Amino acid sequence: MSAAMSKNEEQVLVVKREFFDGLGSFQGLCRRVDDYLPAFMKKENNFFVPRGEAEEDPSLKQIIPYAVFRHGGRILHYTRGAKSGEKRLVAKSSIGIGGHVNDTDECQHFDQATYHNAVKREISEELRLGGDFTERAVALINDDSSEVGRVHLGIVHIVDLENDSVSAGEKAIAELGFATRAELLARRDAFETWSQIVLDGLDELDVF
Repeated sequence: MSAAMSKNEEQVLVVKREFFDGLGSFQGLCRRVDDYLPAFMKKENNFFVPRGEAEEDPSLKQIIPYAVFRHGGRILHYTRGAKSGEKRLVAKSSIGIGGHVNDTDECQHFDQATYHNAVKREISEELRLGGDFTERAVALINDDSSEVGRVHLGIVHIVDLENDSVSAGEKAIAELGFATRAELLARRDAFETWSQIVLDGLDELDVF
């Protein structure tokens, strides 16, 4: 890839896989956010690379905020449409709104405050909310069993909505709606892997 092409390509935030391993890699869901997120957000431990490069390099882990929305005891869910940026997940159901952290999110110091600003940016791009919300990071997801999972690391955020007025902000989001945990678990196999991991771990997270 030429330097010009790399410069014009989307730049995404990554950490080295060996750094993640040094902190303590895991498979599935991990609640110990404070053992990982502050370390990931130290400037010396993260950097930006072209997305195409990151997608093909398992020595890197792309940091992906993964927001799960709730209101009135129900969870927001949707189906990834054909316009989704991650083609390997098209037509899969999901309970997580996720996206890369880009170099456009960076300010003078890339810290946890900047990271949470990036999370809010992603939410505002992908959804149209009819009220305010609060968010907090509650867990991490790692799934080395799949091609897409090996190059991504999810930070699970619980987003509490002021009301259930929600519509899609992008064409990649289809069949948007709310459902109870029991209703979602009844069709668990229709969901992409990260959503399955979160659904299976809701008792562990103690958030529903």
